[in-house]
Amino acid sequence: MENPIKKNSFLKKILALILAFGPGIFAIGYTIGTGSVTSMIVAGSTYGMQLLWVLLLSCIFSGILMFSYGNYALVTGETALFAFKNHLKWGKLIAIMIIVGISFGQWNSLMGILGISANIIFEIFLIYFPNLQGYQYEAVLIIAIVVIIVMYGFLMVGKYAFFEKILVIFVTIMGLSFFISLFMVYPLPIEVAKGLKPSIPKVEGGKMMVAAFVGTTMAAATFLSRPLFVKGKGWNINNLKQQKKDSIIAACLVFVISASVMAVASGALFHQGEPVTKVLDMVNTLEPVAGKFALTLFFFGTLSAGLSSIFPCLLIAPILLADYQSGELDTTSKQFKIITAVACLFALIVPVFGANPIEMQILSQVFNVFVLPLVILGIILLINNKKLMGQYKANIFLNIGLYAAFLFSIIISYNGIVALLDFF
Repeated sequence: MENPIKKNSFLKKILALILAFGPGIFAIGYTIGTGSVTSMIVAGSTYGMQLLWVLLLSCIFSGILMFSYGNYALVTGETALFAFKNHLKWGKLIAIMIIVGISFGQWNSLMGILGISANIIFEIFLIYFPNLQGYQYEAVLIIAIVVIIVMYGFLMVGKYAFFEKILVIFVTIMGLSFFISLFMVYPLPIEVAKGLKPSIPKVEGGKMMVAAFVGTTMAAATFLSRPLFVKGKGWNINNLKQQKKDSIIAACLVFVISASVMAVASGALFHQGEPVTKVLDMVNTLEPVAGKFALTLFFFGTLSAGLSSIFPCLLIAPILLADYQSGELDTTSKQFKIITAVACLFALIVPVFGANPIEMQILSQVFNVFVLPLVILGIILLINNKKLMGQYKANIFLNIGLYAAFLFSIIISYNGIVALLDFF
């Protein structure tokens, strides 16, 4: 018979391991939201595994950028925009452009995220209570209002440790849901291998999907907010190794979870020729293939992704402003409460007008790529400044990775401009 004390001890170790995960949990929260999940589902159902290479490159560069921003914060004690303003030529202008660009992109994402999350909760209810069919608009709007009020209530608690624990719960549910779904519905290994060969789908919307992939996976908000979360965790220069490990784990988990979503959509929907364009499409196409349990599990994962993203998206504007002003985030300030309240009202636009949240979400992810080159160039200049970094100045390997990320971001930004011109 199994010793209950040993079993209890094992569960405690697992829980401690999950809770010990550092600021990387916010990186996962920012990166894998319904924006990422929606992009992966649409891409997997429309193009199979063809865009896996974009996801892989984005995750590698994300890990390098998280590491760079985290290291800068631990060595200098400064946050990103505060450092841009004080140490770079044209730094104030660059910082303001980044604040406006990222806040615009994240608040647009927030509309889509809340719309998709509310629709998913409604669809989960609909699976088990079909009589709700005629009340979609009213039900989705009420659900959206309740969700955003609850999230705002969480923000008012105003403690880093509390934010971290809430995100740990959402991200753990999300990761397990998608990973288990992968064992029920999966693509052929040859399709996965082909997906690692760089190519852009030569169809309408292919270029936009590539830009959306990068916009959601290489999210500038993730890197800029990292110094504040590193400081919030209480880390200092003695935690450099821990910070490096945290960056690598976060980037790897982003890739594994995102690739699992794409693989499930590819395995279940691509070969049926059923691309996803609305939230309801996920139900109509996935349920016959995967069954009710797998569908519910997948939806709970997507919902957790949405809820884990609403939280950081509400935080982003006050984080960037606090970063620019002083490098310190005061979650009890009047400024914090007002800005997050305005973001909550902004998030209700899609549910109130009944717009298609999936189309809005993909479009908003494309806008996220345009500030990315500035964010990467800024950290390249800072982390190579010997006066600031001393012996911790970037080595040749880190610089190769950063310059490769910079070149990649410029190519993707150009691709995003072309995609938006084609769209409009």
